[in-house]
Amino acid sequence: MQSRRTNAIHFALFVVFPLLVLAFAASGRERVRFMPRFSPGEVLRYRIESRTTTTGTTTTPIANPEGGSRSSQAIHIVVRLDVLDVSSAGEVRLRATYEKSSSESESDALDLQASSNADRYNRLEGRSFEFSIEPGGAFAAMPDPAATPSGQPGDEPVLSWLEGLSAGSGLPQKGVVIGQKWNTERPLAGALLSGLLSRTESTYLRNEPCRPSALPKVSGTQSTTPPGDCAVILTRFQILRRGPTHSDATPEDYRRNGLRTTGTWTGSGESLDSISLATGLLVGSTQNSVQNMDYEISSASTGSSIHHVGKVQSQSEIALVPDQP
Repeated sequence: MQSRRTNAIHFALFVVFPLLVLAFAASGRERVRFMPRFSPGEVLRYRIESRTTTTGTTTTPIANPEGGSRSSQAIHIVVRLDVLDVSSAGEVRLRATYEKSSSESESDALDLQASSNADRYNRLEGRSFEFSIEPGGAFAAMPDPAATPSGQPGDEPVLSWLEGLSAGSGLPQKGVVIGQKWNTERPLAGALLSGLLSRTESTYLRNEPCRPSALPKVSGTQSTTPPGDCAVILTRFQILRRGPTHSDATPEDYRRNGLRTTGTWTGSGESLDSISLATGLLVGSTQNSVQNMDYEISSASTGSSIHHVGKVQSQSEIALVPDQP
């Protein structure tokens, strides 16, 4: 159940945080290039709110009369990013601090794992780590594993935005103009079925005034520069499987452990993102997604199996918030 929740939130945020490091060189009808731009001493603070609702049934060899059919998880996070240094070669060093972090879960059955997961998010508050981004967008250093609830870097939605910081290769390198569309396609890592991928289509809709609060704080002083215009990007995305419908869907790591997987896993959703043309910072984003799954995991040696049919709905909101004195 927890794996499905995490995958759902990753999917909802998949197309958002790559926009965090966009910097635009032009506005209006001129071609806009995507380039990372950070200033030493800059302070960025983001509020992340997400809710995931899971419904479905699981059939196992041993019947569980107390098994639940509906659960939900809400996550509330405020992340502060301090730009520590920008080298002459373009490498950026940052520190991320979880100023606020909490989570609560609801279920129609006893779920000890959900309660434990909420406690881990609560303990995350106050933790920080440093990381670097190379000029090409790749990580030069990964965060301390202790900075995530599960102990695995990038394995939780609280660090999903870090993956986006190195995702510039999936964006148009020559720039875009208002009205232009572009597509990206990536494998869905860690999926129960092989060949699953996430496909997105993004459209640069228009420019509109940014919120006045969407300004970073540099060297201890809040900027008084007008916020200017923001680019509005609409992204629609879907999960689908590459290959013949009835082909073997077992991932290699499952096969090595004597398991076989079959079934279907689909999903769709969209996000609406507002990005500052002056700074390239994500100012605000709302996302909605839904996933439908019907899969079976069976043992090649014993023939026993687990069959799950379910639906996962996710809503997320990310906002650049004013820095506090």
